[in-house]
Amino acid sequence: MGITSIRLADDIDKPLEFLASKLDRSKNYIINQAIKEFLARQSVEESRWADTLEALESIKAGKSIAEADVNAWLNSWGTGERKEPPK
Repeated sequence: MGITSIRLADDIDKPLEFLASKLDRSKNYIINQAIKEFLARQSVEESRWADTLEALESIKAGKSIAEADVNAWLNSWGTGERKEPPK
């Protein structure tokens, strides 16, 4: 396990101290949880960005589906005569 030292501003440290006491957890635990959640969100955002870039390249290559075809497919959901997804 790595050790990192940080300085916290009073407006962060005091609420953190209160929360740690309230949850009966250490400040270290709460900080580690916050960092884990931040890193997980960053990973999701990076994945979404990669998907966006892939979609843009697909559009540049002329691979797109007409809006009317997509809407017709979506409107068929729940009708009993569901259409195949457009290609």
